[in-house]
Amino acid sequence: MGKKVLIVGGVAGGATALARLRRLDESADIILFERGEYVSFANCGLPYYIGGEIEERDQLLVSTPESLKAKFNADIRTSNEVLKINKEEKIVEVKNHKTGEIYKESYDYLILSTGSSPLKPPIPGIDSPNIFSLWTIPDTDKIKGYIDSNKPKTAIVVGGGFIGLEMAENLHRQGLEVSIVEMLDQVMAPIDFEMAQIVHEHLKSKGVKLHLKDGVSSFSYDNGKTTVTLQSGEKVVGDMVILSIGVRPNGELAKEAGLEINQRGGVVVDEFLRTSDEFIYAIGDVIEVIDYITKNKTMVPLAGPANKQGRIAANNILADYDETYRGTQGTSIAKVFDLTVANTGINEKNLNKLGKEYKKDYQIALIHVNSHAGYYPGGLPITLKLIFDNEGKVLGSQIVGYDGVDKRIDVIATAIRFNATVKDLMELELAYAPPYSSAKDPVNMIGFTADNLLRGLTEQVLWRELETLDKTTHVLLDIREDVERELGFIEGSIHIPLNQLRNRLNELDKSKTYITYCAVGLRGYIADRILKDNGFKSMNLAGGFNTYKTMYIEDKQDYKPTAFSDSGVIETPKKEEYIGETVKLNACGLSCPGPIIQVAEKMKTLKDGDILEVQATDPGFINDIRAWCQNTKNTFISEEKLKDRWVVQIKKGLALSDIVKDEKGFMEVSSGKKSKTLIVFSGDLDKTIASFIIANGARAMGNEVTMFFTFWGLNILRKPEKVEVKKNFIEKMFGVMMPRGTKELGLSRMNMAGMGAKMIRKVMKDKNIQSVEELMELAIDSGIRIIACQMSMDVMGIKKEELFDGVEIGGVATYLNAADESNVNLFV
Repeated sequence: MGKKVLIVGGVAGGATALARLRRLDESADIILFERGEYVSFANCGLPYYIGGEIEERDQLLVSTPESLKAKFNADIRTSNEVLKINKEEKIVEVKNHKTGEIYKESYDYLILSTGSSPLKPPIPGIDSPNIFSLWTIPDTDKIKGYIDSNKPKTAIVVGGGFIGLEMAENLHRQGLEVSIVEMLDQVMAPIDFEMAQIVHEHLKSKGVKLHLKDGVSSFSYDNGKTTVTLQSGEKVVGDMVILSIGVRPNGELAKEAGLEINQRGGVVVDEFLRTSDEFIYAIGDVIEVIDYITKNKTMVPLAGPANKQGRIAANNILADYDETYRGTQGTSIAKVFDLTVANTGINEKNLNKLGKEYKKDYQIALIHVNSHAGYYPGGLPITLKLIFDNEGKVLGSQIVGYDGVDKRIDVIATAIRFNATVKDLMELELAYAPPYSSAKDPVNMIGFTADNLLRGLTEQVLWRELETLDKTTHVLLDIREDVERELGFIEGSIHIPLNQLRNRLNELDKSKTYITYCAVGLRGYIADRILKDNGFKSMNLAGGFNTYKTMYIEDKQDYKPTAFSDSGVIETPKKEEYIGETVKLNACGLSCPGPIIQVAEKMKTLKDGDILEVQATDPGFINDIRAWCQNTKNTFISEEKLKDRWVVQIKKGLALSDIVKDEKGFMEVSSGKKSKTLIVFSGDLDKTIASFIIANGARAMGNEVTMFFTFWGLNILRKPEKVEVKKNFIEKMFGVMMPRGTKELGLSRMNMAGMGAKMIRKVMKDKNIQSVEELMELAIDSGIRIIACQMSMDVMGIKKEELFDGVEIGGVATYLNAADESNVNLFV
């Protein structure tokens, strides 16, 4: 019999250690204790099972106790918790949770892989029944069961880290309206603020609501809903809450055994992963590691390092390899809806915490490029940030994009592990073919950019530095094309397109310093070189206008915000309303301003009424084309997201030029616009619903709408509560016999003593269809004119005081006047 090795905890590190131990020594006696039921599962896949991306629960189980025992001849004891370690006698005390038995087991070596647990701070109300954390298979079952049983419509995710964002996406995938609460000023703490802003924009485009720089003060549960009160006083209400605010190491067992732990409760190990006891090793989330870049002690709960540590511990126990763990550099990646977010090495925030200063101790390069050759379809944008020291050594990188992010971050992570410099990135020979990359890969490009900075060929200005510059000595120079300028610009900048710059140098002042900017930074660099070589002082705005507008779109009102949003853009509901030829334009692979320039040129060849269908791979094109339509008096019709591109339809000219939006966002129409009128005679619930759906739809399409309620239709407008008004005997009799308000309306068919109406209401609620009361409220808020027939009121004994506020009293003449202006008149 070989050495006896006990492993406390499975999942990533423990299961890997077990497999390596057996491969090294067939005679070793190996026992693995897992206090839960699942010894090895894909914890990174849990959110995707909840969202339905992973369909079968069994796919989450990497290995079962039976499969591990059969494959590695090891003793797998699930539902067995190690309660105590006696390191002097080399014995552990174990409780079998299935039988209640407590027993002892001896060891030659012990591996602690106890992992970590989600933080659950003592916030009032945190134990509410609809508040969950996600860390294990049982956690997953609880969340999925709650969703399946309770059909929640809203969710609040507390914490904007990896798991929080993955849960936000997958809850959204299940049809929930999602809000994210994050105490920091950004989501995804491992990346820097300007990179996180790209993620913020994308989350908002998906309808996710962000509450940043605001922590939770309390939770309050009431009748299936939890109100989250934030530290600012704002309240957010949800049907369920997911806590994702970090983890803590499960170091209690080690602490009670007298092993050395750090202030955070993590187990201290040496470079061989040995604890303060030479016969006890520790791996995974529970241990303190060395930061590969700074060489400082830290804790990094990632599956990749845990697996490697499990292998190293096994090697050192059974093979006497004296293998060292050289540190963790924190390489990570996450899917956030359509985006991929990745990082490796150190970020600026942590460098600043260490007292390092930008330019004095390190520099950054920032570029926007496509994932592959622009002329090959499907190339999508990547934003790449590189951090390096003043000798050129690569310290860290962050990448946000739609395609090809994973392979670029892996290349740079590998470069960091081998202490590479920006020169090495320039020289890397990476695989190239048009569907996969460019002849100058983005990794090469960031190396070129960094090298130019180190050589002094260009000096850059970061977005955050612009406001610190002396405006009397510094001038912003926009070198983009005219069509790009129409989409927005930095206030106070002068405009000279790059192609005109050499011929217009006489317009510039050599006593000034010019800050050149284009869309992404490349043309700005060319302009910077032109100016420098002609005796001017100049700098280039890093990342160009694309980075700048990402940072300032919400905070600044002086930089033409309408150019970056769809507020005020006229949208038309149906393509069929337009008569004209449909022309297709493929602008895939082009980055800004390419798609807009192609659209502008193509539109010159079209006739009024023609529709241009544009395919593009630049996500920024979606906002740009809306703004371009607004500024050039063309009509934005629709957009559609395909797998690797966007398809947009626009119409030449403004078919609805007389439509604007009021302060509530509803369409307003000039007096020349045709309107719609409805006579509502019936008091049946089904016909009432149909009337208000038609009316609201017509209003949303930009029509003025008048609804004329007469005879039985007047009951729809009655208040549900009894109103004390003076009536004669006949009027009182009518009042008693007729339904009072929408809640008492019956169906025109299959009313079944009111059961039919109740069934209709239930079906509408289950399918998330607005109730008739909500439809009425929407109609009033949107400006639909609701008129009660005075003559019918007199006949039926209904008084004005009994009707909802906002109802006009009118006669036949009032209705006919509205009908004269209408091109559609319905009788319901």
